[in-house]
Amino acid sequence: MSVLRFYYFLKPFIPRPLQIQIRRILASIKRSRCKHVWPIDYTAGKPPSGWKGWPENKRFALVLTHDVDTAQGLSRVKELAMKEMEYGFRSSFNFVPERYSTSESLRNWLVRNGFEIGVHGLLHDGKLYKSRSIFLQRASKINYYLKKWHAIGFRSPAMHHNFEWLHDLEIGYDASTFDTDPFEPQSDGVRTLFPFWISDKNGNGYVELPYTLPQDHCLFIILKEKNIDIWKRKLDWIAEKGGMALINTHPDYMSFNHNYRGLEQYPISFYIDFLKYVTANYGYSYWHALPKDISQFWRDKMITASHN
Repeated sequence: MSVLRFYYFLKPFIPRPLQIQIRRILASIKRSRCKHVWPIDYTAGKPPSGWKGWPENKRFALVLTHDVDTAQGLSRVKELAMKEMEYGFRSSFNFVPERYSTSESLRNWLVRNGFEIGVHGLLHDGKLYKSRSIFLQRASKINYYLKKWHAIGFRSPAMHHNFEWLHDLEIGYDASTFDTDPFEPQSDGVRTLFPFWISDKNGNGYVELPYTLPQDHCLFIILKEKNIDIWKRKLDWIAEKGGMALINTHPDYMSFNHNYRGLEQYPISFYIDFLKYVTANYGYSYWHALPKDISQFWRDKMITASHN
């Protein structure tokens, strides 16, 4: 049994506070060893072959995404979306179809207001990639929800990924990777700030969208950062390199109550400060796009050009 499988076997029996404490200890050790590749892997800034830039010659692309892991996170989605609208932003929300019930009215409200809906695994139990047969069984259900929700995007829980198996999903893009993140259980960073194409043997495929800014849970809960300096530093570097600044945050861990801070909660003001920083420092120099827009752009400009 692999270490990863052994962990998920034991996880239900380990109290959550102890899980967090163990992860904090391990992350502290790993952080000291990975300073050369986190939060910035300087080899990831090289643009892909044939790169001609973002639409309207924008300096870089900004993509906001959220994974909604639990029913608690679901209860905060609308409030988070309204905060983003207040500052002129839109994002994608990835829901777990069979862990909690996502109402059609909420999904319609999000889409009507310019947001995007994606699928975040099926059960969020760490078993999606346990075997090929389990994946295929769940893939049929995931495809059902993709169609029902009119979604083209997928992200695996815990950022597990298998590029070959993902071809069984009827998706336009996957977002289950990262440029660099040694703290993830499957920590094989793709080492690029740009989307890329994953083709099958017939030339069909999907666009891969790696996140390029550290996840909120890792940054504020596991590493216990008290400000957004790392987000700022990484964003500035991505802007310098003209890449894609894709962030993944979770309403599950955002505290909208100024007087409450739980074990896995950080103030929503951190995320709002990030949005304000983007606006104040980059104005209209970036392309603010939904994942589906980035995916379509990559298909139209990069994939088509490489075939001509």
